[in-house]
Amino acid sequence: MMQVSSSAAAVEVPHYFLCPISLEVMRDPVTLSTGITYDRASIERWLFSDGHDTCPVTRRTLAPDEREATPNHTLRRLTQAWCAAHQVERFPTPRPPLDSCRISALVDEGRHGGNGKEAAALREIKAIVAESDRNRRCVKATPGAVDFLVSVVSKHSTSSKSSQFADQDDFLEVLDSPTSTSSPAEDALSVLYSLKPSERSLDQILERNDDFLDTLVSVLRRPSYRSRTYGILLLKAMTAVMASSRLTTVSADLVQEVVRVVSDRVSSKAVRAALHVLCRLCPWGRNRVKAVEAGAVAALVELLLDEGGRRVTELAVVAIDHLCGCAEGRSDLVAHPAGLAVVSKKAMRVSLATTESAVRALHAVARHSPTPAVMQEMLSVGVVAKLLLVLQVDAGERARVRAKEMLKAHARVWKDSPCLQAHLKAFYPC
Repeated sequence: MMQVSSSAAAVEVPHYFLCPISLEVMRDPVTLSTGITYDRASIERWLFSDGHDTCPVTRRTLAPDEREATPNHTLRRLTQAWCAAHQVERFPTPRPPLDSCRISALVDEGRHGGNGKEAAALREIKAIVAESDRNRRCVKATPGAVDFLVSVVSKHSTSSKSSQFADQDDFLEVLDSPTSTSSPAEDALSVLYSLKPSERSLDQILERNDDFLDTLVSVLRRPSYRSRTYGILLLKAMTAVMASSRLTTVSADLVQEVVRVVSDRVSSKAVRAALHVLCRLCPWGRNRVKAVEAGAVAALVELLLDEGGRRVTELAVVAIDHLCGCAEGRSDLVAHPAGLAVVSKKAMRVSLATTESAVRALHAVARHSPTPAVMQEMLSVGVVAKLLLVLQVDAGERARVRAKEMLKAHARVWKDSPCLQAHLKAFYPC
């Protein structure tokens, strides 16, 4: 039995008051269909946050409709009575669980009550979602809730005002500090992000709102860093489920705003999301050219020069690899004073995937843009030395094949050059 300290003495807690997961007294006991009782916070964390689909005690698999537990009022009353009898501080009575009727009422109020009611409904929904995972699931499952949030984003992000600071309200919205008042669009975006919509839900948003990608472009143009972060995170989720036919037709404006998130360093989370979006978009249609025209190569090179985290580096090199698939991308990489040097530097330093992408990007340059100036730069900034190193270590078979192909193709320029260190010439492939 567990011991609990009271004003009188340490007392032993009966085992049936203890949650099988936390081994602490259950504040809000709930019972699963298997007949086992748990504390609500512990079992909901097990099922929904940790992603399990079994009863922890019986290990029986639970169907989706069996994962909502039933409050055990009898056990809660017994626990309260025991606490009173042993002079142990009683747990407060838990509030009744949120139901979809309350959310539906808020959505209706927000839709039909004017701007003031809309803002109030949004704030309450935001507070409800932040309170618990259960509330988040309830909001997500309420018919019309996601559509309401999307409509608010669309309504307030595509303003037709001629000036960004047309009135005092607009000015207040750009004061991006913790004490500033969030705009309705920002509140709706934050709730949408926290709901983590399913693939089906994201598909439905795109199907029902043909211009929603244009709405996200407007969001990414806003001066608020929070709005831009929520916008790019939502765009990342959407591009992950979009069909290739839709990815091929994204606008140049959208690609430009994604690149701006990277170049502006909106936030570490936003930059990672933007890199994911670039890597998703670039293989399709003319998106490579759109990204290059938006300044993607320079933004990515500067990001790599700042020695970002492992995942940022990996994604940035993959994006450069994609961009080197077009002549414009290769030209921009060669034109940047640090382009070739920083790409070769990242090979062998992060992961096999990064090495492969870096070597593939360099291979594209060496194959399609082998001007004397480029060949000499690859030699002087250490690209050739790095390619020789790739041959000597376990850098992945595809990277080794491409490195060897480059070294052989340009042996006449590189092999006997005085710029190549003497000890490296012994490793040069024949």
